Amino acid sequence: MKTLAAVAAMLLLGAAPAPVPAPAADGPTAKFSAVDKAFVAYPQPDLLFEDVQLVDGTGGAPKAHVSVLVRGGRIAAIGAAGKLKAPAGVTVLDGRGKTLLPGFVMVHEHFFYPTPQGGQYNEYPYSFSRLYLAGGTTTLRTAGSMAPYGDINTARAVARGEQPGPDIDATGPYLEGPVLLAAKMARLADATDAARTVDFWAAAGATSFKAYNYLSREQLKAAIDAAHRHGMKLTGHLCSITYAEAAGLGIDNLEHGFAVATDFVKSKQPDKCPSSGETLASLSALDPEGPEIGALMRTLIDCKVALTSTLTVFETFSAGRPQAPEAARALLTPPLRAAYERTWAAVQGIEVGKAYAAFFPRAMRMEKRFVEMGGTLLAGTDPTGYGGVVPGWAGRRQVQLLVEGGFTFPQALRIATLNGARYLGREREVGSVEVGKRADLILVEGDPTRDPRALDSMPFVFKAGIGYRTAAIFEAMKGTIGLF
Repeated sequence: MKTLAAVAAMLLLGAAPAPVPAPAADGPTAKFSAVDKAFVAYPQPDLLFEDVQLVDGTGGAPKAHVSVLVRGGRIAAIGAAGKLKAPAGVTVLDGRGKTLLPGFVMVHEHFFYPTPQGGQYNEYPYSFSRLYLAGGTTTLRTAGSMAPYGDINTARAVARGEQPGPDIDATGPYLEGPVLLAAKMARLADATDAARTVDFWAAAGATSFKAYNYLSREQLKAAIDAAHRHGMKLTGHLCSITYAEAAGLGIDNLEHGFAVATDFVKSKQPDKCPSSGETLASLSALDPEGPEIGALMRTLIDCKVALTSTLTVFETFSAGRPQAPEAARALLTPPLRAAYERTWAAVQGIEVGKAYAAFFPRAMRMEKRFVEMGGTLLAGTDPTGYGGVVPGWAGRRQVQLLVEGGFTFPQALRIATLNGARYLGREREVGSVEVGKRADLILVEGDPTRDPRALDSMPFVFKAGIGYRTAAIFEAMKGTIGLF
């Protein structure tokens, strides 16, 4: 494996020459390390994307033969190809045969990754922040943290221009009750403890919160109220509390679509978490078009509760689904890669893998129906489970799975961009390609509206008009997940 220093030296010495000169000493990348500067292909935020196909993130039809002008890192004009001219000092990019998209806004991400030992997760903010960016994610929410200060400090370093990475909504530590999934979680004693924890982390720099499996309704209500007092939102991956109960308590968002809803477990007891097998069986018995799930959807919509689709992690539990691509597995250390590949092979033959395989398309249909009824669906990838959901590759896979689930590509892209931006209150800045917004952009080789696999060819990602060579980031990060 090449060291980061070696890769940086190779790039800086001309093995992969930058299309434009290095930025000025006081430019937007001035505080980057030499390694990070080597990832930058377009250091000046003044660009003209000429004659490109545009899918703008609003859900509208793609537009062919469009030019997009970026000045000072913001979208200055959008017009027909040939009509927009490049002002002096603006770098022109040939968009023929390419598609321009807004950067992804993913709201269920983490800076940690599972180890082969159950209940143990290690934090990798250095590699993950760069890999998320290389995969097209220019804004994210961490949706629960095992090392909150790591997330908060990384968010601040990106905001100060000290390193590349997405804008980060740093969710505080998991708000959990008496049973802990992971050794790094904290056990809340009661409702007072829940509110006190939210207050502490809001003061420390967290910008959102997440409730977890074993909270009581009293604790959840206290946490929601505390978060709202700080002007922050709270999401949840719930088990002991049903979706309908959480909606009634004022929760803002629920994670994993309908795939963890315990509302339909007939033996469900108040504030008690049924087994995962009971939950899966109850959901698998539902008709996705039926009145029971429809009534829950209506409750969530009426209460203005958003859902986050994380099809990527449930794909890993489902027999018959493909492995993570080789390029994604190459980012893992050998022990993590071997553990993932071994478990993936086991999933193909076990009953739970077959059960999830049968449920997976039903989960997709539930999400599609929720949107058809007027619900707000967001997107995230959740790099947990037993591995295989790898930053840099999982974001594009999530969009591909939304398309597989029945959304058109523009609809799927909106879920992964503008919907997330609106939920985070950032829609005036990011989430779509519109005049005045920040130039957070993805340049794709080919046409993902015809074949979503084109997303796998994403040579450049732009944040505030600064263009990053994605291949350079992936090369430098090979074998680092499991190290840093």
